[in-house]
Amino acid sequence: MPIIEAKNLIKKYKTIEKKAGITGYFKNLIHPRYKEFTAVNNINIEIEAGELVGYIGENGAGKSTTIKMLTGLLTPTSGQVIVDGIVPYEKRIENNKKIGAVFGQKTQLWWDLPVIESFRLIKKMYKIPENEYRKNLKTFTELLQLEDLLEKQVKNLSLGQKMRCEIAATFLHNPKIVYLDEPTIGLDVLVKENIRKFIKDINKEKNTTVILTTHDLKDIEDVCDRIILLDRGQIIYDGDKQKFKDTYGNSVTAEIILKNKEENITQKLWEEDFEIIEENENNIKIKFSHDKTTIVKIVEKLSKYGNIEDIHMKEAELEDILKDIYRGVKIC
Repeated sequence: MPIIEAKNLIKKYKTIEKKAGITGYFKNLIHPRYKEFTAVNNINIEIEAGELVGYIGENGAGKSTTIKMLTGLLTPTSGQVIVDGIVPYEKRIENNKKIGAVFGQKTQLWWDLPVIESFRLIKKMYKIPENEYRKNLKTFTELLQLEDLLEKQVKNLSLGQKMRCEIAATFLHNPKIVYLDEPTIGLDVLVKENIRKFIKDINKEKNTTVILTTHDLKDIEDVCDRIILLDRGQIIYDGDKQKFKDTYGNSVTAEIILKNKEENITQKLWEEDFEIIEENENNIKIKFSHDKTTIVKIVEKLSKYGNIEDIHMKEAELEDILKDIYRGVKIC
């Protein structure tokens, strides 16, 4: 049985149609007119215990709204949500005991207290057994390198230091499910790598289910095995990350270095089975699909316009695929 199940999930909002000017202001005040906006539109999801899921999409796609319904912060307009056997918005306290969450820059640590005091308060709040608390604290301190931070006030921590402490606080009570909404935003590369490794280690050790929403696609590449892609409140892909890349990442980018190039290749070959992205004096960047042509055929054509000295090829990565999708390329 899935640990998270959403059936025909819909969330609609009503917003006031604002009118300009002072007259419009009083009209809005006295006789407001509303329009309806659908943030999440008939979503169906099943997530098994222990899965690492990347829940992604553009701003406004419905990611955070979905997460808030799964955590019990929002009540669906219609549809059903069941998380580990309960309906989150009906039994918020019971649900909160089973989950952990990080929402961007919103903190669950006490600003004026040392980090360790926040951890002790979380221990009391969740009634974590002493031996379990000490074991987790020791493990998390080592994995996230918190030794020098525990006695510092939260307000004196850098963004990266604070986020490492936030992550530790989120996992401290051994939640079955953790929702991470932009957990690495604004962090430097080393801190991001540290947090990604921690998430994978804890998932492996404790079988914790992790739902990760992020605009940093390196998070998805390094952490997740499954992708759920949203567009305008609807799921347009749900499946294995590698299958997604294999199926939709058929394009290859190549930079070809030429010497003694005498003509403008773009003008000559603009109707070919490959796209010329950029052309300079000594090189040309192209994009092509494996099912339409090959690099051998392309090189054969380009060799007529100069001496080819080197070729640098790059297979499509997750970020490249999603950029194409966001530009309007349909995947299903």
